[in-house]
Amino acid sequence: MTPPEQPAERDTIDLQDFLKLRGLVETGGEAKFRVQGGEVRLNGVVETRRRKKLRRGDVVEYAGERLEVDW
Repeated sequence: MTPPEQPAERDTIDLQDFLKLRGLVETGGEAKFRVQGGEVRLNGVVETRRRKKLRRGDVVEYAGERLEVDW
């Protein structure tokens, strides 16, 4: 069994995982609620797919925070 990849070792990350890793939400359940509720923007557009794949350079906005995906 291989160990799970760290974010820096892969090309994409799910939106819900990015929110958790960056400390914008505390749980996966909260991430699901916030994303599906239309509270998160990806590259300036509301994104409601919690498993949307993010790539380096994407910009996520939530709760007054604006973060760029940098891995």
